[in-house]
Amino acid sequence: MLKLRLKRIGRKRSPSYRLVIMENTSRRDGRPIEEVGYYNPISKNYKFDQEKIIKWLQYGVKPTETVSNLLKKANII
Repeated sequence: MLKLRLKRIGRKRSPSYRLVIMENTSRRDGRPIEEVGYYNPISKNYKFDQEKIIKWLQYGVKPTETVSNLLKKANII
């Protein structure tokens, strides 16, 4: 099953995340199928590719709870 979830990048104590499409059984920082945005929780910056996200959601990809909250904040879902 495919999931829309966060992949951690960045240094220690300075997290940054990429919004990615991944298989739910793969590890958190594994190879994604596609990257569709990023999120920085420290500076609260985010950028999402709305067209790609909507396309994947129509294919049946399930977002995690945190990603769902971010997408609601960005008025995508």
